[in-house]
Amino acid sequence: MCGIVGIVGKSNVNQALYDALTVLQHRGQDAAGMVTTQNGRLFLRKDNGLVRDVFRTRHMKELIGNVGIGHIRYPTAGSSSSAEAQPFYVNSPYGITLAHNGNLTNVKQLAQEIYQSDLRHVNTNSDSEVLLNVFAHELSTRGKLQPTEEDVFAAVTRVHERCRGGYAVVAMITGYGVLGFRDPNGIRPIVFGQRHTDAGVEYMIASESVALDVLGFTLIRDLAPGEAVYITEDGQLHTRQCAANPVLTPCIFEHVYLARPDSIIDGISVYKARLRMGEKLADKILRERPEHDIDVVIPIPDTSRTSALELANRLGVKYREGFVKNRYIGRTFIMPGQAERKKSVRQKLNAIELEFRGKNVMLVDDSIVRGTTCKQIIQMAREAGAKNVYFCSAAPAVRYPNVYGIDMPSVHELIAHNRSTEEVADLIGADWLVYQDLEDLIDSVSGGKIKIDQYDCAVFDGVYVTGDIDQQYLQRIESERNDFELAGEQVNHATIGLHNS
Repeated sequence: MCGIVGIVGKSNVNQALYDALTVLQHRGQDAAGMVTTQNGRLFLRKDNGLVRDVFRTRHMKELIGNVGIGHIRYPTAGSSSSAEAQPFYVNSPYGITLAHNGNLTNVKQLAQEIYQSDLRHVNTNSDSEVLLNVFAHELSTRGKLQPTEEDVFAAVTRVHERCRGGYAVVAMITGYGVLGFRDPNGIRPIVFGQRHTDAGVEYMIASESVALDVLGFTLIRDLAPGEAVYITEDGQLHTRQCAANPVLTPCIFEHVYLARPDSIIDGISVYKARLRMGEKLADKILRERPEHDIDVVIPIPDTSRTSALELANRLGVKYREGFVKNRYIGRTFIMPGQAERKKSVRQKLNAIELEFRGKNVMLVDDSIVRGTTCKQIIQMAREAGAKNVYFCSAAPAVRYPNVYGIDMPSVHELIAHNRSTEEVADLIGADWLVYQDLEDLIDSVSGGKIKIDQYDCAVFDGVYVTGDIDQQYLQRIESERNDFELAGEQVNHATIGLHNS
């Protein structure tokens, strides 16, 4: 889950790109990058770190031009070096830069094809660089000195034919324009919009609608699955369906956790979806324990607040803020190592004893993935004096790995895999655990103006919508992840030894 943005403006876009990346910071905290163009020259800055740390005044002064793209990265296993910060660049044809959110499931096959058939070199382990080279190769086969929108859309069509997985992409063709496109299943989100200035119309492409809102752009719509939008440097907007058999199956986890509540994804308000999740959870509690003894509902900040508030209202129980969050600690789910997650929880949250002492407390979280965070939080509630600690998940049990760009590839990290609800409750130390039913979650995110054929719910039901995922593939990525984490552990030990010497 990364964040992408592209802008074709009428004046320098560096500040607008910076602001958009800051708004999308929740989608990744590992690295940030931006590239702009003016008079055929590219100006690039990228590095590990938060947006505010990567871009200093001296960098912003050098990022000139009225066209540019940006990226914030959340690393999946094996991709945490600064060399893999985006956007990526290839000089042929034309000079193309690209930023990508998602994951290609046939990346090894593509990398081999690129080397043996396309005669291109890939310098990192990033599938984004592979995707860039596939697109660049397909555009170069058109053999044009000056590419038209027809050439660009033809290249995207070939990308869809060759690439599998979930991907939302922004690319800049130097001197010509900015391109955005979405995989044929529409797994990862991407929207575009416009704003009117005295100098003319400006266009923006982004991962979430909130980035457009903050910068004063009007949302036009989400890109359809398989669709591409191409905006020339002089402000001409072109769209085209580039996939043969597109089917809208967006990632349901965007609504559960990844997206900001003030975003609208595929016509569905994330905020309203989370309200409905709370309603559905309350209804389940009333079915299972109509004579419940819950004294207070307390959210685990921040993502679960919306669901927790509606759950409390539906139950007629007090809603209280029982945890204070340190806002200078990142989102624990997207930290690139289990040790870092464990270390950060108590630094991130502190309990208000007044809200726990002698009470039966229902804690509400958006989901339970590894169980690391909720186990520590339940212990904090007990230490603050809670009589009983119940736990509610606004999502169903996460039992299967994600392969489309969310960092949970190993089933052995998932606390609910091959375990019952009662077993999970015992492991995390809860007196009672309530999971959302999958049917209720799907119902919570349905009802918008756009017809959604189905959702990618693979982490809950093990059904992978691209149809190319088997047990061998899952075992391979688990093995790669274990190798990566072992290497990271060895590096940490070596660093500690060097520091102590």
